[in-house]
Amino acid sequence: MVDTTAGDMRTLRVNRRLTFVRWVRRTHGWFGLWGALLGLMMGFSGVWLNHRATLKLQLPSQQQINAQLALPDPAPATAEAMAAWLQGALKADRPAYNMRVERSRPVPWNGPDGGQRLTQPERWTFNFGGPNHVMQVEYWAGNKSVSVRTTSNGVVATLTNLHKGTSMPVPWILLIDTLAGSLIFLSISGAILWWETNRRRGLGLAIFGLSVATTVGLALWPIQQ
Repeated sequence: MVDTTAGDMRTLRVNRRLTFVRWVRRTHGWFGLWGALLGLMMGFSGVWLNHRATLKLQLPSQQQINAQLALPDPAPATAEAMAAWLQGALKADRPAYNMRVERSRPVPWNGPDGGQRLTQPERWTFNFGGPNHVMQVEYWAGNKSVSVRTTSNGVVATLTNLHKGTSMPVPWILLIDTLAGSLIFLSISGAILWWETNRRRGLGLAIFGLSVATTVGLALWPIQQ
């Protein structure tokens, strides 16, 4: 008499495994399609950012203009009021994406035996614009003007700013978060697909272990110097 129960259970397990592998492969493809354009942009700009310090690469087509902008009389009394006035004066299409206030404090080179203590006035800084065009404004409390540095970026500089999220709104940051989540899923699903469809698992585990050891070693190397 043939025991069909064990055979049926084995067939059921195989079918479930095949169904799971098909689902992982299909979802892996859709996630890859979602992040294809963003991944290409991040990869290109990431290579540039990764090598610019070592190879001393300069961002091409980047132009800077320094200017002084006279303040109204009376000058805005708060940083928020200054930001609102600057948006109109600079004809910025959006509010400042970064505003920083540094309180007044004694100057660092004025030691305890330096006689009368000197105090550095309060400093306000503002950033306007987008990834392709940035206006950085600096104001020292008591001055009658602000300094404005305008930077016009080329294609590569714009891509690097998009990579870093410089001057980008919250929706863009959330979009990049979806790319990061996609990369996590693609890594996990890729490992699952390899494990389920490749029989040379010993070699694969050796390659994975070598990759982990190399990554950890290179990451810890500058820390231990």
